Amino acid sequence: MNYRRWVFITILLFGIGIGFGLVTPTSIASLISEDLIALEEFSSMLVPFKVSTFILIFIKNASAVLISFILSPIFCLVPILALTLNGWLLAFVSSMVVEEKSLGFVLAGLLPHGIIELPALFMGEAAALSLGAMVMVALFKKERKKLLLASLRQNSKYLVIALALLLPAAIIETYITPLLVNLM
Repeated sequence: MNYRRWVFITILLFGIGIGFGLVTPTSIASLISEDLIALEEFSSMLVPFKVSTFILIFIKNASAVLISFILSPIFCLVPILALTLNGWLLAFVSSMVVEEKSLGFVLAGLLPHGIIELPALFMGEAAALSLGAMVMVALFKKERKKLLLASLRQNSKYLVIALALLLPAAIIETYITPLLVNLM
């Protein structure tokens, strides 16, 4: 399948997650309060303008994409879950923050680094889905096995580009996003 189609599928899955996040009532927050507390604890470790924060953000994002890529041959479950859950979490948390703060606050916190981070996520997850699908097809169609190495090479290139894009996204998230959020 064409790589552009995989990118479209990743955006669609992320959008489905966003849709679920937008329709999830914020009252459900009490049911997942432990998870939200863990998320807050993680975010409290991210001190703006520190190299350690940049490194932590980059490692977290890069490892998520890498794990998704590595585990994608298992019925593409990890990339599908990563996309839909990230979309859901983004929309759900954003809707709660909009209620407490403002839409401008959410946009200031997401747009600067999200402009680079989301395409990197879509690119990495598209590579994961493409590879996972090729592995599954090769299991059932022996003539496709010879295409597996070429697929791995091609998708690895997209993965490397996605990982490279996560570097400037982490820099922006560490050094620019906090400035904009503080203005709000």
